[in-house]
Amino acid sequence: MKAITNGTIITITGETLEKGTILYENGKITAVGADLAVPAGAEVIDAQGCVVMPGLIDCHTHLCLMHGRETMPGHQDYNEMIDPVTPNVRALDALNPFDAAIEPVRGAGFTTCYTGPGSANVIGGMGCSFKLRGSTAEEMYIPGSEQMKMALGENPKRCFGMKDKAPMTRMGTAGIARDYFERALQYADKLDKGEKPAFDAKLQALVPVVRGEMRVRIHCHQANDITTAVRLGREYHLDYAIEHATEGYKIANLLAQEKVPCTIGPLLLTPLKMEVWGLEQSTPGVLEKAGVPVCLTADGGWDTQWLPTHVGIIVRRGMSRAGALAAITINPARVMGLDKRVGSIEVGKDADFAIFDGDPLSNLTECRVTVIDGEIVSDKRA
Repeated sequence: MKAITNGTIITITGETLEKGTILYENGKITAVGADLAVPAGAEVIDAQGCVVMPGLIDCHTHLCLMHGRETMPGHQDYNEMIDPVTPNVRALDALNPFDAAIEPVRGAGFTTCYTGPGSANVIGGMGCSFKLRGSTAEEMYIPGSEQMKMALGENPKRCFGMKDKAPMTRMGTAGIARDYFERALQYADKLDKGEKPAFDAKLQALVPVVRGEMRVRIHCHQANDITTAVRLGREYHLDYAIEHATEGYKIANLLAQEKVPCTIGPLLLTPLKMEVWGLEQSTPGVLEKAGVPVCLTADGGWDTQWLPTHVGIIVRRGMSRAGALAAITINPARVMGLDKRVGSIEVGKDADFAIFDGDPLSNLTECRVTVIDGEIVSDKRA
């Protein structure tokens, strides 16, 4: 048996406990309360004067694919830029457990992340969720967590149109997506009828997408691109989420009506391309007030360690404190389909914790201890 005692426990989905105690064993939480007795012989972390949260989550990273440090061009593994449609590639096959960014990210309190292809391709491939521990991809990977990446807007146009390849326009991007969804539907229909169509790796990978069995993560910044994502979602009955949603504040009512979760960020971008000129740090608060489920992302690898600083900024710009904390815990867990395991401190969930020496939303605060599946993976108490 292990225990965390004397800390202020922010459970996220329940009440905040002053001088609370968490008991956990075999990687799972067994009890949470204000007056729990700690069994004799238990291994104890004394969180006196600290704030205990569920392990933080970034549900849109390229961690373990970007490899932390830059080297020669071509070293990165997150964009298969030879073809605008590559749904059959998997982040798992490039996942690097020795990425230099892992240590600082988990040292900032992150325990679970989602990583995947970038936004160069119209359909970029399958990402996956993983814990920030282990020495092989299989040890890190959370089985069944694959989701499909898509991209609208400037990136596919720039990455392929400039090579005189389709798509060269936003019309072309949506047209390519529809073409492959239609073909995947036909392929799936044949499978459902017991037929054996000639194997096509791309269409096979898209079958769970068009059946609504695999969530699609659609990169889009501008309001018109977000609206196109909604249109595609309606046409093909997709289970989807919006990535970035930079101009989501312009169409907050539409996003609320569709009940589509939005992963917003990075919020500290310069105007590096036209589609982010409309960036507003008030967007998370605007969408929260409209009733849109909001997550936050630093959209990178190394950068995830600074995401709590972004959280403080969005509270200053109008988001509720509870909503901001949910945006890096339970909301991303829901987008990733992992909310029964992670994202809050509840009995039966994974023993993933971040222990801060002050307000988690302050850049004057440091994460002192990070625990994943009941084991300490970062310890700055000495």
